[in-house]
Amino acid sequence: MTMPYYASAEQVMRDRSEYARKGISRGRSVAVLTYADGVLFIAENPSSTLHKVSELYDRIGFAAVGRYSEFESLRVAGIRLADVRGYSYNRRDVTGRVIANAYAQTLGAVFTEQMKPYEVELCVAEVGDTPAADQLYRLTFDGSIVDEPQFVVMGGQAEAVTGHLRQHFTPGMGLAQALQVGVRALSAVSPVTAANGGGHEQLPAEQLEVAVLDRRRPKRTFRRVVGAALTGLLTDQPAPADPATAEATHAPSAPAPGTPPGLGDPTAVDTAGGDPAPGQQDDGTPQQ
Repeated sequence: MTMPYYASAEQVMRDRSEYARKGISRGRSVAVLTYADGVLFIAENPSSTLHKVSELYDRIGFAAVGRYSEFESLRVAGIRLADVRGYSYNRRDVTGRVIANAYAQTLGAVFTEQMKPYEVELCVAEVGDTPAADQLYRLTFDGSIVDEPQFVVMGGQAEAVTGHLRQHFTPGMGLAQALQVGVRALSAVSPVTAANGGGHEQLPAEQLEVAVLDRRRPKRTFRRVVGAALTGLLTDQPAPADPATAEATHAPSAPAPGTPPGLGDPTAVDTAGGDPAPGQQDDGTPQQ
């Protein structure tokens, strides 16, 4: 007579944790940093359509690593929660903490009740009126939530990237400096730079997904940084004043004086700078 299989609850949870960690570690890293004018998202992502960084609401952004299909469903659910809460009550009632708590409950329930946990790690960022009011929430596969003060690193070799940022990150940096610090940290452990000989080589703009939450904008603060604007920030050179470049970076044609290249007028209403409506991306590769 065969004996029924038995595993203690502690062993089951340990196995699930190990399974989720392995899946997340296979993804490429994402760094979320605060800078003088808001929050900066930097992801190593060669895809131009399967995004790891997105907008959730007016002043709230989202970044994730792990299995794309799983964190994409969480992204869409977060957008719907924010829209329903803002419509039912008030737009000021939609905060990063509310969305982060909802994600924590969902991830915790999946981890404890289902056989397979979500292989994802999330960051919910909210930009405030001042740098002291910026909020970064890191959520792990088991529903744990941590409020990080300055930066968050997820996926891949997160510990190595975090150590690099601890040495070089300075509060109140400008956008270009913060971007260069973050990209150097990701480049130090990237398989792309390792395949090309390693050293001090930096990830090219084509391998990066970059976005910001710019507190200077009155409504939709989320903007993607692409094209010549991204290249200019990485090299600390001004981007060319070209109408095609302005359109590619979702920027108005007449930026205000002192505005970083390609990011447009911070006082103008953003009518084309964010992402389209939720749920318009197709599923893709299993790990991002």
